[in-house]
Amino acid sequence: MTIFVKEDFVSHAGLDLKWKIECDGLTEDDWECLGLMISEIENRPFSKVVGIPRGGLPLQYAMEKYATGDEKHPILIVDDVYTTGTSFKDFVEENYADQDVICWVAFARNPANQQVNALFQMASSMWKNLK
Repeated sequence: MTIFVKEDFVSHAGLDLKWKIECDGLTEDDWECLGLMISEIENRPFSKVVGIPRGGLPLQYAMEKYATGDEKHPILIVDDVYTTGTSFKDFVEENYADQDVICWVAFARNPANQQVNALFQMASSMWKNLK
């Protein structure tokens, strides 16, 4: 399965886009490696991991081994691809509004907001912001 797909589709936020990152093409080993990479960068402890359905579930499973289980620590919220941040905003507001959370995404199509950390940031989006 191809990971980078050139096709028209509509994002979660309702945007018409011309390409997507098809994370269903990533293997379990790929997700394990992405989880390891995040664990080496994220130095804050987290109690548990929650993936935003459906795209965030493989990263959730890969990150669970790094959770402390200590309820005093924040919850780690993860997703596969960040475009506008709508998925994160909606999910956190609906489920964890009054809790301390850490947010991570594997790939960001656009600059992530201050609350969301991106393992891989699309360079073209970064260049637009430099102009």
